[in-house]
Amino acid sequence: MNSRFGAISTALAAAALFGATTPVAKALLGAMPPFMVAGLFYLGSGIGLGAALVIRRLRAPSGASGQHRISRAEWPWLIGAIVAGGVGGPALLMLGLSSTPAATTSLLLNLEGVLTAVIAWIAFRENVDVQLFLGMVAIVAAGVVLSWHPGDADLPLGALLIVGACACWAIDNNLTRKVATNDAMVIACLKGLCAGPVNLAIAFASGASWPAVGTLGAAMLTGLAGYGVSLVLFVVALRHLGTARTGAYFSAAPLFGVVLAFLLWPEWPTVAFWVAAVLMTIGIVLHIRERHEHEHMHEWIEHTHRHVHDEHHQHEHDFPYSGDQPHTHAHVHPPITHSHAHFPDVHHRHRH
Repeated sequence: MNSRFGAISTALAAAALFGATTPVAKALLGAMPPFMVAGLFYLGSGIGLGAALVIRRLRAPSGASGQHRISRAEWPWLIGAIVAGGVGGPALLMLGLSSTPAATTSLLLNLEGVLTAVIAWIAFRENVDVQLFLGMVAIVAAGVVLSWHPGDADLPLGALLIVGACACWAIDNNLTRKVATNDAMVIACLKGLCAGPVNLAIAFASGASWPAVGTLGAAMLTGLAGYGVSLVLFVVALRHLGTARTGAYFSAAPLFGVVLAFLLWPEWPTVAFWVAAVLMTIGIVLHIRERHEHEHMHEWIEHTHRHVHDEHHQHEHDFPYSGDQPHTHAHVHPPITHSHAHFPDVHHRHRH
């Protein structure tokens, strides 16, 4: 990633694709049971990304090594992320939806970004300062303003299930952080191929049946964009921004969803929309203006990921090297102590 703005743009693009899924689903898939919708979304994501991986492999130059395989030590993190985010989260959400008003559900879903940041700050010790915290508050407040409907403030039992779903996705985001140096497309593909069949099995066990071919195709294409490509971009952003910051930008998803809804069903935006837009802008600006710089030490580490020969990647190659950058191979980072502005990316996950 060439700049911090490139990483931020990637996170916002992930949020835009995910946020657009809601109004598109409303337009195309209103007649299907919730578990069927979730299953087709995930399955479309897994199959679509799987096809893209096959095409990429076929088009790769002869002898190219491509992306590395996920290591044995990383599989528990990835499996945990799939179980929490691809199975637990959707299941709890669908159960909660059955007894919780839609407005309350939308309001509660904003907890995902908050819980993601809290876990990242407490469990993984990502740095946070006042400016970053206020930016997070502004972004979450924007989501609350978009979702809040006076009169729908009751929190039934189903609300606890929705909070549980947010917790599952927050855990998913933080566990995915541990494998973010791997091929983002492979990670997203595996999540889709695992979560899709599980949700479809629940749907069929509840008496659902396959929808019409056109609806099925629309659902899977929507899932490919909103759950597949979006997740690929999210994982890439995780590498460069860390979990809390990526989660904060991803919390902008409701705003993109509302904008698309206005385009699909034209009407003059409400006051709440403009208030949310201002709050969202304030939050993003506060995050963009963040500058975190101090002397820090990099411990010895060996890993594999796509990189260029920047100040953190000054190494020799034990294979014929053509000079192409960026490239992917196993490499070692020797211990180094220096000072520069940085995010809690894959090379700066140190304590403060």
